[in-house]
Amino acid sequence: MERTKKLDALTRFAKKNAVMLIAFFAALITIFFVPVDKQYKDYFDYKTLTCLFCTLAIVCALKNIRFFYKMAHKIVRMFKTAKLSVLALTYITFIGSMLIANDMALLTFLPLGYIVLTTTGKEKYMAFTFIMQNIAANLGGMLTPFGNPQNLYLYTKFHIPTTEFMSIMVVPFAVSIALMTLCCCVFVKSEPLELAEERFPSAPWKTAIYLLLFALSIVIVFRVIPYWIGLIVIPAALLVMDRSALKKVDYPLLLTFVFFFIFSGNMARIDGVRELFSKLLQKNTLLFSALSCQCISNVPSAILLSQFTTNYQDLLLGVNIGGVGTLIASLASLITFREYLKHNPGKGGYYVAVFSAFNFGFLIILTALMLVI
Repeated sequence: MERTKKLDALTRFAKKNAVMLIAFFAALITIFFVPVDKQYKDYFDYKTLTCLFCTLAIVCALKNIRFFYKMAHKIVRMFKTAKLSVLALTYITFIGSMLIANDMALLTFLPLGYIVLTTTGKEKYMAFTFIMQNIAANLGGMLTPFGNPQNLYLYTKFHIPTTEFMSIMVVPFAVSIALMTLCCCVFVKSEPLELAEERFPSAPWKTAIYLLLFALSIVIVFRVIPYWIGLIVIPAALLVMDRSALKKVDYPLLLTFVFFFIFSGNMARIDGVRELFSKLLQKNTLLFSALSCQCISNVPSAILLSQFTTNYQDLLLGVNIGGVGTLIASLASLITFREYLKHNPGKGGYYVAVFSAFNFGFLIILTALMLVI
């Protein structure tokens, strides 16, 4: 019995942290080709890891006081039809991903989508709504350096000026908004709905302090102050105000970055791999990076391919647009799939079919557009 429990626990851990385990074994394999030496310490982007940790910690603290949920709940109550509510949920997730990163936006706003649809009897729109929220999270985060983990990494690695970063991403960002709006208008009817009133506990002083800490993390991302200040101030503040927020940080995501830093660093030191990737990226960086995401996800693609090209403009576009497509193109997509199956067991095949249709549609349109421009 005890052995069975341990096996079940290990299985649940493996399913929940599949990407981290893949990254670990990928790093482990490359160590056989490139043994550990002094160069390993140069693999890690400490500022990226620090910024990601600080942002995740503050978001967890804000979630604990239901800040994002309350904000989204009020916005949705302003709309009276299924079409406008699904649009609102999509836009909220889209905007949220720009501020709190795509995976955190989904973990925050997917439950709201579920509550809105189930309490109003509109469960038939759940797969579509979750898919639109997923696309919104992956594409909404492309505009800001901290919207997606791969953005934060590339922004830091190539020292991209903030205005240039946003100018690179503004066209696919605007097109994504238009495509999502069109999909919601076409596939959701203007059916009337009502959302019950809900009371939330008030914590104004905590909200104010957490928002200040969040602002501090954003200032660090934009290189206004040294990153080590945030590493001291933010954990110290949360130790006093909400230790549970530090416990809830997505440490497997941070470890995933660590393992992929090792993997990509070692791959860059293997002559045959370096020559192959360099040639492919020289032919078409945007297309190759977008296709790479479909196989190994957008974050590892960004980390790996950045070792072989200086064309950060096309690389940035590719790993952001490439976040849509297959289920493994982005960690956020796996989060959405897991959340949908939790509420709709046995409907995984239907979800994947609808998910693939919309995601590959977005991928083809955005990639073709950016290749033409």
